[in-house]
Amino acid sequence: MKPITRLLAGAALIAGALTAQAADITGAGASFPAPAYAKWAEAYKAATGHSLNYQAIGSGGGIKQITSKTVDFGASDDPMAPADLDKNGLAQFPAVIGGIVAVINVPGVAPGQMKLTGEVLADIFRGAVKTWNDPKIAQLNAGVPLPATAITLVYRSDSSGTTAGFTDYLAQVSPEFKSAIGSGKTVNWSAGIGGKGNAGVAANVSKVGGAIGYVEYAYAKPNKLAHVSLRNRDGKFVQPDDKSFAAAAANAQWNPAAGFGTNLNNQHGGDAWPITTASYILLHKVADKPERSREALKFFQWALRNGQKMAVDLDYVPMPSNVVSQIETSWKAIRDTSGTPVMAD
Repeated sequence: MKPITRLLAGAALIAGALTAQAADITGAGASFPAPAYAKWAEAYKAATGHSLNYQAIGSGGGIKQITSKTVDFGASDDPMAPADLDKNGLAQFPAVIGGIVAVINVPGVAPGQMKLTGEVLADIFRGAVKTWNDPKIAQLNAGVPLPATAITLVYRSDSSGTTAGFTDYLAQVSPEFKSAIGSGKTVNWSAGIGGKGNAGVAANVSKVGGAIGYVEYAYAKPNKLAHVSLRNRDGKFVQPDDKSFAAAAANAQWNPAAGFGTNLNNQHGGDAWPITTASYILLHKVADKPERSREALKFFQWALRNGQKMAVDLDYVPMPSNVVSQIETSWKAIRDTSGTPVMAD
C-alpha cells in the first residue's frame, strides 16, 4: 500500500470513527490531534475494554457538536476565549502539543531541504509569490533546484484550528498577510484548492505538482511529504520535531482560570519551531449525562498519565507533568446537575 493510501485509510478510520462494536465515548473536532487520539484509543481499549468514537471533522465542527450536546466532548486547536467558554457553559483543557508545517510538492526537493522565512511563506499564501523560482525563494535556497513551476495553494476547506494556528503565525510576521487574508478558523484565501481535514490537504499536496499546503506534522512525516525548514524568531532555521515543538512550549503560561488558552506561535528560543499549538478538549461544566462526561475524563486522565511515549512517537509533545496536575484539578468544575463533581478525587 502506498504511503498516501495508508494516510487516507487511516484518516477514514479516524474521521468515520475510531469505532469498536460499542463506542463508550464520543467526541468530534480537530483533525490536528487525531493520530494521537487514534493511538491512545487503541491502547486504552486494550487496557480497559472501553472504546472511543472520535470524528475528525475540524475544530469548528467540534465546537458546534459540543455546544449542541451531540457528543461527550469537543476538540479544537483554536482555544475558546474565557468569555465564550462562560457563555456556552464549557470547560476547556489542553491534551497534546504539536507543530504545523508547510508541505510542498516540488520535484527534486527533499523534506526539510527548502528554507523559508515566515515573511516569504506569508507572501506565498497571500499570492504575492507565484512561482517556485521567485527571487525571494531563490535567495534563501542557493543550490536547491527550483523550477519555474507555478505555486498552487492548498488550504483547509473546513472550519479548522490548524488554519487558525497557521494564519495566526503568518499574520504575526506579515502585516501584509494580516491585512489581505487575516487569521481564524476560516479565511478568504486569494486562490488555490481546498481539502477537508489535515488528511485532505496532505492528499491534495501529494497529487498536485507545485503545490504547497499546511498540515500537522504527524500527517507529513509518515507519508514522506516534503516539509520546509522555517527561520524562527531568533533567526535560526529549524526543522520540525518533538524537540523543536517542546522548545516553543517551554515558556508557555497555562492559566486554568482562563481555560488554559495560550499562544505558542513565534516564540523565542533558538530551537523553537515557529508554528506550534496545543489542542484542546471541551466539555460542559454542568453535565446532563454525568456518566458520559466521567468516561470522557477517565480516557483523558489515562492518556495524560500513560500516553506520553505514544505521543512522542508521533512527534507530538505531551503535556508537562505540572500542567497535567493543573488539568486534573480543573476537572472539579465539571459537575452534575446536583453540583457534585463527575470525577471523584
